[in-house]
Amino acid sequence: MSQSASESTSQPANQNATPAKLQAELQSDVRKNPRRIAFILRRTSPQVRAQEDPRVMTYPGALARFVIALEIAFLLLVWVSLIANAPLEGIADPTHTPNPAKAPWYFLGLQELLHYFPPVYAGVLIPGLVVAALVVIPYFNINIEGRSIWAEQRHRRWVMIAVPLFLLAIFLLFDLKKLIESNEAVSRLDRLLDLIVPLLPTVFVGGALLLSSRFSADSPRSLQRWLADRPISFWIMTWFLVELIVLTAVGTFFRGAGWTWVWPANS
Repeated sequence: MSQSASESTSQPANQNATPAKLQAELQSDVRKNPRRIAFILRRTSPQVRAQEDPRVMTYPGALARFVIALEIAFLLLVWVSLIANAPLEGIADPTHTPNPAKAPWYFLGLQELLHYFPPVYAGVLIPGLVVAALVVIPYFNINIEGRSIWAEQRHRRWVMIAVPLFLLAIFLLFDLKKLIESNEAVSRLDRLLDLIVPLLPTVFVGGALLLSSRFSADSPRSLQRWLADRPISFWIMTWFLVELIVLTAVGTFFRGAGWTWVWPANS
């Protein structure tokens, strides 16, 4: 919208003269009519009712709770250290290597992984991919609403089912090859446990994922509705934690001399 003014040729000498008449017209030539009129319309928006939630000040409210929790944890650790001795072994002997030589418990998951995959895969590639995934995944399209995996498009369902099957096939490829080439002194039971136990978390979490596809938000039981509402991030993190716990527990309690299967009392 442009504005043009029809002004008289002669300028009035009196400053109190009547101002020139203004006329609004449609015009797109800015150089001819540089003046513009902006129409500001009243915008409407839905009314938002604010709700006053209870608040706790960082200091002293929240900070006091943190300090109390820290003191309780510290006293609990002191109490445990007084009633139970630390499982320390004898002085290290450079001429004698313990069998088995186990890493600290927080690395036993990786050490157990070395039993199934070559060192390059278990020590470098797989941990590197996990760390890279933790860095890269937040930059992808995130499910802000936390919708169920089965509420997404149909082709995504097949992708989510095909990925665990592909990983399962890769594991069997490495593990079966190692079992065939393993020492004959290893019993068949040990070989069977090496094949079954690492697959239990994948089978358990994958079975629960497929089972959740039969449920919906209208299912009669609360557990069924809860499973049907879980997003894909929940299933990935659950599989990762269960697999890590199983591998760490196996390496801690069920591995003996020569990294063979033993009962926890003999580990």
